[in-house]
Amino acid sequence: MSGDSVTLIGFWGSPFVFSVKWALELKGVKYQYVEEDLSNKSAMLLQCNPVYKQVPVLVHDGKPLAESQVILEYIDETWKQNPLLPHDPYERAKARFWSKFTQEKCEPVLKATFLKAGEEQQKAVQEVRENLKTLEGGLEGKRYFGGEGIGFTDIAIGWLGYWVRIVEEIVGISLVDTESMAKLNAWFDDFLELPIIKESMPNRDKLLQYIKTFHNALTPPST
Repeated sequence: MSGDSVTLIGFWGSPFVFSVKWALELKGVKYQYVEEDLSNKSAMLLQCNPVYKQVPVLVHDGKPLAESQVILEYIDETWKQNPLLPHDPYERAKARFWSKFTQEKCEPVLKATFLKAGEEQQKAVQEVRENLKTLEGGLEGKRYFGGEGIGFTDIAIGWLGYWVRIVEEIVGISLVDTESMAKLNAWFDDFLELPIIKESMPNRDKLLQYIKTFHNALTPPST
């Protein structure tokens, strides 16, 4: 499929764009990257993703796809080399389960921890810790969710370690206890230190400053 035309519309600070980049890099798929200005969305983005009007969007031979996990499955089915999803149907189902769990249970409360204050923030913090501890169970003693090598779940949710630590720094609250969540903490480190992952990540200081600015703009001042 060397003649394919592949374009990724993204934003440098989006964790979901990272996931798609990682999948393409692991598959060895050549693609054009188009940086989007989310404060002034382009006609290309609005045409390619008229429903959500968000990144990432993958355009393959003129056909656009939105939503990162949908895109990841499409990439895995289209380019067969270096498969992301396991061959075994049960293991495939588990990979999808933990990806969906993170999206539905971890991501919203992590965002609430970041944006709320007082009792609402404390409630969110407790939920984040509980849900991250549950997520840790998905490792089942393995180095990665994919086993000895990274797989679909690692790619889909690998941004979590980067974001959790930045949120911890901004709000000044520990979310991952390195003792009670030692396996999850080790997975954060192992995954983010992989060369193919590390090379695709944005500069941490730049990202931290961007998220701080975002946080200050959306968080009501304390009285």
